[in-house]
Amino acid sequence: MARIFSGIQPTGIAHLGNYLGAVQNWVKLQDSNECVFCLVDLHAITVAQNPVLLRDQTRLNAAILIACGIDPDKHILFHQSAVHAHARLAWIFNCVARFGWLSRMTQFKDKAGKDREAVSTGLFVYPNLMAADIHAYHATQVPVGDDQRQHLELANDIAEKFNHDFGVEFFPRIEPLILPETARVMSLRDGAKKMSKSDTSDQSRINLTDDVDTIALKIRRAKTDPEPLPETAEGLAGRAEAANLVGIYAAMTGQKTAAVLAEFAGSGFGPFKEKLVEALIAHLAPINARAQELLAEPAHLDQILQAGARRAAAIANPIVDEAERLVGFLARG
Repeated sequence: MARIFSGIQPTGIAHLGNYLGAVQNWVKLQDSNECVFCLVDLHAITVAQNPVLLRDQTRLNAAILIACGIDPDKHILFHQSAVHAHARLAWIFNCVARFGWLSRMTQFKDKAGKDREAVSTGLFVYPNLMAADIHAYHATQVPVGDDQRQHLELANDIAEKFNHDFGVEFFPRIEPLILPETARVMSLRDGAKKMSKSDTSDQSRINLTDDVDTIALKIRRAKTDPEPLPETAEGLAGRAEAANLVGIYAAMTGQKTAAVLAEFAGSGFGPFKEKLVEALIAHLAPINARAQELLAEPAHLDQILQAGARRAAAIANPIVDEAERLVGFLARG
C-alpha cells in the first residue's frame, strides 16, 4: 500500500470548495492506501493567529474531517505541532534548500505582494516545512492541485540534494497524486474568484457547518445573470457565476454538466437554485450534524488527535532520527 500524506490548514472553516476539491477524494483514498492526514497548525502561524481561535478551529476542522468520512481508527489524523519531527526535519531542510529556490516560489510572491520586507520569515520557508511534512513519513504520494505542484517539485529537489550531499538514497521521490476532476468551486459572490476561507464575506462560500437555512439563504443570494440556463456547456462561456452553480449542482448530484443543462435548459435561476439547495442540504446536512456531535465532546476530539499524533510520531521519529544521524548530530537521549 502506498503511504499518502495530505494536510489542510486548520484556520477558518472548511467549505464546499475544500470538500469537493480535496476531502471527498481523501475519503476514497482510504480504501486502498495508508493515509496520514494532518491539520497543519505550524503552517497556520506563518501569518498572525488568535491563539484561542486557532485551537478552536483545529478541533472544528478535525470534527469536519471525521464527519466527512476520514477514519481516525484505520488511518492517522493529527495536528502537526504535536509531532516535533516536522519542525526538526524542517530545520535540516532549511539548511539544505537554497535561497534562490525559495525566491522563485510563486505562492510566496502572491502572498507577500508588495510587502515582502514585512512578512514573516516563516512564510518564506513555508515550502521547506511542507517538504518535511511529507518526507518525515517517507510518503511517496501526495494529492495535489495545480497551486501546489511547484512546492512538490521543490520537496523532491530538497530530497535529491540531501541524498547527494550525504551520499545516501534515504528520502524517496514523491509522486503527485492527481485527483479525479471535480467542480472548481468559485465564490458565490464573484465567479472569477475561488471559494475561500479567507474571503471577508461569509456569503461567498458554503461552510460545511452551515445549517439548512443558511445554505438556502446563501444560494438564493448567490450572484447570477438575467439569462436563462443554456442547452449546452458552450452556452456557459462568459457566464462565470452560472457555470459555477451548474458545476456545484453536477458535483452534488453526480451528474455531468450536459445532463444538468438538459434538465434545466431554458429555466430561470429561481427554480434551479431551489433544486440546488435541496441537493446541497441532502449531501451536507448529515456532515454538519455529525460534526456538531463531535464538537459537543471536545475532550474526546483531543483524545482522537493525540492518539493520531502518537501513531504519526511512531513513524516519523525514527526517520528523522536517522536524518539527524546522517547530518552528524549526536543521538538523542
